[in-house]
Amino acid sequence: MKKIFALSCLFIFFLSCSTDHDSTSYTLEIMPVESVDIPNEFELGKTYPITVKYYRPTTCYAFRNFYYVKENNMRTVAPINYVFDHEMENNSCTGLQDELVEATFNFIVTSNGSYIFKFWQGEDNTGEDQYLTIEVPVID
Repeated sequence: MKKIFALSCLFIFFLSCSTDHDSTSYTLEIMPVESVDIPNEFELGKTYPITVKYYRPTTCYAFRNFYYVKENNMRTVAPINYVFDHEMENNSCTGLQDELVEATFNFIVTSNGSYIFKFWQGEDNTGEDQYLTIEVPVID
């Protein structure tokens, strides 16, 4: 995850460089997940909404999409936010305390067995990625 995160940040850094000073300036940031609303079980062939909750630190953060990696029946998930440049015209970021926001994606159940979801929750003191791991069985 660290290598993927580092490569993503490097790629985003190159994309965010612009000589056009009139355009909106932003970076992207993967946000740690606080909690998840997910069903206790899935039924094969059905679609389920999965809602991820995370803290928005300032008004300069806005949801973009999800970091989503599939590996067999394992899914690694984290919300990605735009972080707008606070020096833009008419944009002064305001710090937020305890503003829990939600983002939802639809999950289509395509195989039997169980799905293991790993929701990224940040890094510990030693720099190791931490995950909220949830296993959801698929029923007939």
